[in-house]
Amino acid sequence: MTTTPTESPEAATPPPGSGPAANTARTATKVSQGHRRLLTRRDRLTLGLMAGLPTFLHVALVWVTALASIALAFTTWDGIGFDSIKWVGLDNFKELFTNNPQFWPAVEHNIVWFVVLILIPTPLGLFLAVQLDKNIRFSRVYQTAFFLPVVMSLAVIGFVWQLIYNPDTGLINSIIGANEPGRYIDWIGDPDLNLWAILIAASWRHTGYMMILYLAGLKGVDPSLREASALDGANEWQTFKNVIFPTLRPTNTVVLVVTIIEALRAFDLVFVFNKGAEGTELLSILVTNNIIGESSRIGYGSAIAVVLLVISLAVIIPYLIATFRKERRA
Repeated sequence: MTTTPTESPEAATPPPGSGPAANTARTATKVSQGHRRLLTRRDRLTLGLMAGLPTFLHVALVWVTALASIALAFTTWDGIGFDSIKWVGLDNFKELFTNNPQFWPAVEHNIVWFVVLILIPTPLGLFLAVQLDKNIRFSRVYQTAFFLPVVMSLAVIGFVWQLIYNPDTGLINSIIGANEPGRYIDWIGDPDLNLWAILIAASWRHTGYMMILYLAGLKGVDPSLREASALDGANEWQTFKNVIFPTLRPTNTVVLVVTIIEALRAFDLVFVFNKGAEGTELLSILVTNNIIGESSRIGYGSAIAVVLLVISLAVIIPYLIATFRKERRA
């Protein structure tokens, strides 16, 4: 008769430190120690440089210069030696708001810039995005063609449109027959036309920017919404108006903020065309002319820059607050 040996409870109990949990802890400790051994002093120095150098440059070139500009807005300084800095309080702002004949026209032109960008290239960019979202043939080629002006330098765009607007050999005057003596149309030199001519060039670029933003938003729309709308008998326009467009609310907010910032920081095109003279004054042009111009009124130019900063923050801060609140709720 065969007897099966039985183990006592003491023999069946594993010794302390030999269970699965203990093995996992030892493995984690070994991995952690291995990582510590892999992170040498040279690695820590490299990581410190990779993180510290960009941080230093960002603080020095962005925050320090911004705070210095705010401080200089309450002074007069010709830029020659720090001894010539004199505190004048709010005198720069008083002169800016009351005695500068270019300030309010510049503000008006920035507002016109924003209105034109929001009314013409933004709807056009949305229309192109809707068409390209249908996965039409050669859609990648069209996207590249429409987005190409966005990646081009604004200075290059300005030179290209200067050739188009040239009174003698320009494309527009050649087409409408206005390149003959006595019939010239000076698109850049005429104060009644030059701002609108520059805005056409700006809108040409801005359309591709808006197209990409809206196309990204359309790619995030749930396809089931379109299917449900089609089952309800809605046509394409009704689907877009009642279903698709309301879901693009976050994209519309981004588009609005981006367009306002683009209107406020407009500089390159105007400077390339005619340096902001004869009806194309902008706040950014006034800042540049006063700080690095012949007069070199750094304090006064800084005051204009502070006004531009306050307008920008009035738009950006509410957007950031709304974004953070939405993230907290999610």
